[in-house]
Amino acid sequence: MSMYKEFREFIARGNVVDLAVGVIIGAAFGKIVTSLVDDLVMPPIGLLLGHVDFAQLKIVLQAAEPANKVAEVAIRYGAFLNAVLQFLIVAWVVFLMVKLLNSVRRKEAAAPEPAPAPPPTELLLTEIRDLLKARG
Repeated sequence: MSMYKEFREFIARGNVVDLAVGVIIGAAFGKIVTSLVDDLVMPPIGLLLGHVDFAQLKIVLQAAEPANKVAEVAIRYGAFLNAVLQFLIVAWVVFLMVKLLNSVRRKEAAAPEPAPAPPPTELLLTEIRDLLKARG
């Protein structure tokens, strides 16, 4: 089998395509969560804590020196706090989705199976019986 055929079969498998869709949707969801945290959640929290912009919180280890073209060296713990909050939101949403899927699966598993249809010969005999009862 040629390498091309093997690769085409690999890509065509359902779980590979599902994984690709999941990664793409996950990346888009990540952007939404980043915007939610940075633009909607953190500003009110910063306002409550005295007009603090969490994204700008940092410990400067070495100040920038534009004259010598030295960049600032800092520990940006505010950006880290934003990232942690984003992670917690994504983890919570994933937890809720898994919980919902599990409850749906449990309901499907608990639902009784419909009775199997009788074989065609039994249906035919039932019809004959009903016709004979109607005549007699």
